Amino acid sequence: MTANAPADDAVDVALRVTTAIELAESAYFVGGSLTSSLQGEPRATNDVDIVLTLPLGRLHSFVQALGSDFEVDIDMLRDALLRGQSANIFYLPAVLKIDLFGVGPSPYDEAEFSRRRAVKVRASGEELVLKSPEDTVLRKLLWYRAGGSISERQWRDVVEVLRISGAGMDDGYLDRWANQLALSELLQKASAASRSP
Repeated sequence: MTANAPADDAVDVALRVTTAIELAESAYFVGGSLTSSLQGEPRATNDVDIVLTLPLGRLHSFVQALGSDFEVDIDMLRDALLRGQSANIFYLPAVLKIDLFGVGPSPYDEAEFSRRRAVKVRASGEELVLKSPEDTVLRKLLWYRAGGSISERQWRDVVEVLRISGAGMDDGYLDRWANQLALSELLQKASAASRSP
């Protein structure tokens, strides 16, 4: 099944970056607003978020596979991968930012990465590996809370993913991690909002 299509240029750039990751024999998932647009309500996005496990020995292979359309600070990316943090690269023709994150060390980071899945994003068959809808909801609730629970955009993303993808979600997984991450109250509020007309 083809996902809803947000901004074509973001999907195209994500496909180019993830192809380079695969050529470097590494694993990834796409997250952030691009994924919530594919799993919920499509909206414009100014960047692409990708979480990856890229062995340092394959870093130069990855950069070479990206090609000259991308600007990469290799030292910053190496540091981010070592620390489970983020580094920016840029797709120069569209001045689009790609945030690359090393997989974090927490049990939830590991669970999130283990549940990623390939989704067809083009009628011609191209796929991106996305985080699960459950993890989109949980991670965006974490960001929403970390930002002072004031971001209407993050909140709307959560509500729309629940509204559009909620029927197929693993409620047990969602509830268990919401409890462990102290998100249960926010999740209940978002779930109620997703059922409102």
